[in-house]
Amino acid sequence: MAAASASRSTGSQARNAAIKIEPEDSGGAPSAGEGPVHMREPVLTLMAPVSGLQPLVWSQDHRLAACTTSAISLMELVCDIYGNQQDLTLHRTSISVPTDVLQLRVGPEEELEEARHKFSSHPDPTISQAFISDRVMNPHMATQKGVKYTSWSPLGCDVSGRCLLACLTLDHRLTIHNSMKRLQWSVVADLTRRYSERLAERGYAKKDGKPPEANLLNFEELQRRFRMQTPLRMEWSSLYTVKQVEADNTCREEEIVFLAVLMENGDLVLWRFRLPCVDGTHIEFYDLIESGVTRPSDLAWWEYEGSDNRMSGLIVGSEVGPVRIMPVNLAGVKGYFTLKQPVILWQQVDEIPVENIKCVPIFHPIQKSNCSLVVATRGCYVFWCLLMISPAGLNVHNSHIAGLHSLPVVSLAVTRQGVTVYTCSIDGWVKKLTPTFTETTLIFAQENMLLPDTFPGRRMHGIAVSHNGAYIALASTQGIVSGHHPVSRSYQVNFVTAKTPETAATQILKSPSQSLYKAADLLDLVRWRVLKEQRIPPSLRDQLDKKIQEADTPYLWRFKLFLLRILKESLKKVPDDPLWKPTYEDAKVVIREEGAAEDQAVKEEDDDEPRNGVDEEDLAELIRAVSAEIASVEARLSREHMKKVLGEVYLNIWTAVNTSIPTCGLVEYLSKDTSDRASEVLIGHIKKKMNKQTFSEHCNLCEEVLPFTSAKDATCKNGHMWLRCVLSFQACQSLAFKRCLLLDGVAGVPEPGAPEWIKKILTGPCTFCDSPMI
Repeated sequence: MAAASASRSTGSQARNAAIKIEPEDSGGAPSAGEGPVHMREPVLTLMAPVSGLQPLVWSQDHRLAACTTSAISLMELVCDIYGNQQDLTLHRTSISVPTDVLQLRVGPEEELEEARHKFSSHPDPTISQAFISDRVMNPHMATQKGVKYTSWSPLGCDVSGRCLLACLTLDHRLTIHNSMKRLQWSVVADLTRRYSERLAERGYAKKDGKPPEANLLNFEELQRRFRMQTPLRMEWSSLYTVKQVEADNTCREEEIVFLAVLMENGDLVLWRFRLPCVDGTHIEFYDLIESGVTRPSDLAWWEYEGSDNRMSGLIVGSEVGPVRIMPVNLAGVKGYFTLKQPVILWQQVDEIPVENIKCVPIFHPIQKSNCSLVVATRGCYVFWCLLMISPAGLNVHNSHIAGLHSLPVVSLAVTRQGVTVYTCSIDGWVKKLTPTFTETTLIFAQENMLLPDTFPGRRMHGIAVSHNGAYIALASTQGIVSGHHPVSRSYQVNFVTAKTPETAATQILKSPSQSLYKAADLLDLVRWRVLKEQRIPPSLRDQLDKKIQEADTPYLWRFKLFLLRILKESLKKVPDDPLWKPTYEDAKVVIREEGAAEDQAVKEEDDDEPRNGVDEEDLAELIRAVSAEIASVEARLSREHMKKVLGEVYLNIWTAVNTSIPTCGLVEYLSKDTSDRASEVLIGHIKKKMNKQTFSEHCNLCEEVLPFTSAKDATCKNGHMWLRCVLSFQACQSLAFKRCLLLDGVAGVPEPGAPEWIKKILTGPCTFCDSPMI
């Protein structure tokens, strides 16, 4: 079923697009290649009720933020390489909601108190009731506590190359958070306070700079001043590269990102972040856009890139129905073009609010061009709009999808790789929409997601999809327990699979990003299968070996190392008791009954039986073979990174100097392999530049020479051992160092006066697992 479709064109007459919705599969069968839905453990219980209109948001660095009435509950998905448990590995932390009450500044305090007294007892009931019921203007109203909305920045915004978190509380406080240390969050800036101070300096004038003619004793002016600094939503743009001119007239490239904030009066406030963002000094006000949208409801970025042209805008939805794109002027971005005027995506005022706006790039296979798909929820309907740029202008095709849910859609999520739309209503139904192109139509295949039996009877509050679409997170109530509703309602987050391990492995092999860290959710599915089967699937091993023969890249070797490590963990025997649990067998005599003794004897007999048809000796031999293969792959990755480091040394030194990198030790280590022609040529150039000079490393404790015998550690003749940096191979002898997310290695921290090329080396990811150094 579909509503009547409309088609418009900006700059050209668009071709009408008929819309078809495939009939719903009565059995709810999954799509080809996706397989059945499996529920993954653990189920995470939230300490407070969920809050906000979109309580679950998943970041590009695999962190899930759940909004509650007391804090932001954060869950980080970590693909554990040192454990053989099949459950998800989630590191939990939280950001508490501030306890102090936020008071917005709108003018002199005496004048504000006089205005509050005047309007609270105003003879006109339309004014007095509007003031009394407004939680922002009236301080006597109970202040709501909780988180209203959260938004993750793109990957690569903080010092560690990870994401920043923008948080908007129910009392309209907008703050930016980062985690420079492991599982520790800090506030970077309070944007609500900074924007309030800016408005106070400008006398609460509009964008034209004209001071207001009325004072706070005018009710409309009082409303305007509060609404112009009350945030409703905020969204991040993608990363942009601009050229920055230094004081000595040199030019360097700088990465920036924008945060757009939608205010209650329809204004769009743009903040500019210089990357990496360390503190508030890297954040500055950029622009103010007056959208003119009455009663705004939601916000999203529209970004188009094709044929060396880039365009962007801000999609603004309204509580009364209309949707439009506002132009954004980004100066200094290469190849960037600005829309000349706003673009109307939906203009009917039908009093149906627009929520959950998402915009994703999509490729048109028929016309061989890039386009953008905009989806949003409007009550029980899903509004969609296809934006295509042709030589004649911007074409707009839009329509609605009806018949999905009987109750309003509460949450919507979209995957970016192979666009798939997931919707859920409060009654617990989750639908999956897959758009496909034909010659003249855009078809949305519709199907029910068959969730596990524990989900019926629950109230659903939110849905989110991981970065690569491997997992779906669901925020819901506890549901019915033993046929009865519990006395106190509790809230929890469940994780279900959206892809099969086979599909995830294929997607990893064909990944254009060539980064295992960016594919951590897909890796976890592959890890789950290897742990269950206790083997690497033969088809995956064959495909990987074939890929390595075709393109010998470090990315493929890292993937092979990951599979071997998980295989080794799966072959290990799982201890009956946790490792942390103390044993008292030697300290006291345990008295068992006769039946318990028989059960213990049977258990010991079972432990002696072969595992999967392999006896203990063969299993030990298999583990030794896998360990040898792991050591071989690690050595290969280390040698390849050594050549990369020596290449940087050769390019950035003109004479023989003592750098912080053990150049001579790396040269001697690589010289042991006479079959590597590339290393031999590089070593010859390095030795010519070094001119027979050597700079040995010394132990900080005894001043003895640290020989370079291993890429992992260094030991002096007095027995002092130091771990080596996996990025620069220097011995880490200081108290300050970084460690990768999977605890795979350590990295040194560059000294303040270190050259830029050394700092660049030390900011890279881990050599073995691609994880960021924290």
